Amino acid sequence: MSVQPSGAFDLLQRLRQPPALPRPGERCDVCTGEVPDQHSHVVDLESRNLMCACRPCYLLFSAGGAGGKRFRAVPDRYVALKGFALSPGQWEELQIPVAMAFFFKNSVEDRVVAFYPSPAGATESLLPLDAWDRLADANPELADIETDTEALLVRAPAEGYIVPIDACYELVGQMRRLWQGFDGGREARNELDAFFTRVRAQAT
Repeated sequence: MSVQPSGAFDLLQRLRQPPALPRPGERCDVCTGEVPDQHSHVVDLESRNLMCACRPCYLLFSAGGAGGKRFRAVPDRYVALKGFALSPGQWEELQIPVAMAFFFKNSVEDRVVAFYPSPAGATESLLPLDAWDRLADANPELADIETDTEALLVRAPAEGYIVPIDACYELVGQMRRLWQGFDGGREARNELDAFFTRVRAQAT
């Protein structure tokens, strides 16, 4: 299973469809070996694809692995940013009209990009040039986010987490599938609440 996780157009194309659930007998996109239902992913930095990976291939392309520079393993860490600093004015400056978004460093575009859920899937917010810099200055932990593979997940006004990028794709796909009306509807809000409950439980 290959999906396209970065670049504004590619990401929107990826998130217009609900996330595909792992299938029995699914295979590693690197070595074609079988992978379990719950498996890890690696990012192909040339094709901008998110790829299923068996454990040996995942470890090969993890930090400190011997896999070179084309593939990068998606970390599995969840980090709660204690005392996350984001003022209402900063949130408005980020030009995000809803109370949840994720941000990641795109190595191809050499910038931080931001997306938020909408009835059409993921919608990009065009960040002012220095808005991310001010947010990062107020939250030094953001300097540790892995390029292309991790994201800052924010639920305004005061929740911030570093999460795997594939978790963000799954969330936005679920939100699009459940979205109803102007504000998303009860099912979408319940899914969002459940997702953040899981993130809090996993976060260090």
